[in-house]
Order: sequence, then structure tokens, then C-alpha cells
Amino acid sequence: MLSNDDWALLERARKYDAHALGNIYDRYSTRIYNYIYRRVGDAHLAEDLTASVFTKMLEAIRSDKLWRTSFSGWLYRIAHNVVVDHYRSWRRDSEFPLDERLVTTGGDPVKSLDVVLTQAQLRRAVSQLTPEQGQVVLLKFVEGMSNMEIADIMGKTEGAIKSLQHRALDALRRVLTEQGAI
Repeated sequence: MLSNDDWALLERARKYDAHALGNIYDRYSTRIYNYIYRRVGDAHLAEDLTASVFTKMLEAIRSDKLWRTSFSGWLYRIAHNVVVDHYRSWRRDSEFPLDERLVTTGGDPVKSLDVVLTQAQLRRAVSQLTPEQGQVVLLKFVEGMSNMEIADIMGKTEGAIKSLQHRALDALRRVLTEQGAI
């Protein structure tokens, strides 16, 4: 639920108030970037796609195609669509890039490599789910959203989200078992 301050901020944004738009970007950009990064696994690409989300948000505001209930849900839906559009227009390689954290960490490189390999293995497993299953897993377990919030973002009922989540976890378990991860 949005507070009165949030509604006032969003109303100012609808009038193209640069300060309000900057506040929205500051408030949501990190969360949207993290969501996208977990979907694509590439920092530079996630930055580009995050910028696309906010560009599309501005285009939607200009054409009065606004959110209905949850502003953050609306932004996540835009982010999901941007990622889907990206994958439709570009065939991704089967290999994942070496995580930049391997180069920059001052800690134990073997431990860092284990973490990166585990993350890459999990990204590969999630990428083998259906797009909806992957989105539910990321929103629920990575972003920490409630089933109600996910339902709002995906335009489904809460019961449908619970069912989708159950099927996604079963499929993820199968994929990870086939990979020898569990």
C-alpha cells in the first residue's frame, strides 16, 4: 500500500517533475537492477536493461499507461518484459561470463570461485525453468516478495502463484539433481 507521500511523489512524476523522477529512480533502481542481474547474470547488461526499464516507465507515464495498484509491481512487470524482450531478440550463449567478483575480491580465491560456480549453476538451473517459473522463484526467494505481491506483478491470483511456485521448485529440484548439484 502506498503512503500519501508516495502518491504525492508519483503524481509529481506524472507531471514530469525531475526531482520526483529522480527520487523514484533512487528508490527503485537498485532493486530493479538486482532483479534483472539475477535473470541475466551479466552486470553490464543488467545496467543497460535497468536503464531501459526506467525509459519505458517514462514512456508509459507520458502516454498515461500507468500502474493500477502497485507501483513497484508495475516496475517489476516492466523489468520482466524488458528481460523477455532481450532474450527474444538475442540468443544467449550457453556459457556464463566470469563473475567480476573473482577479480576484485581480496579474500580466498578458491572460496570465491566456489560461490561463483554455485551461482552460475543455480542461474543455469533457473534458466531451464519456464519463464513464469523462473520469475516466481526469483521474486519469491531472491527478492523476498510475498505471494500477493508476486500475483500483482504477474497478473495472476495468489492461488495460481502458489501452484506455480510449487511446480517451479519441483522442476528446479529435478534440474539440480540432473546437474549433480544435489
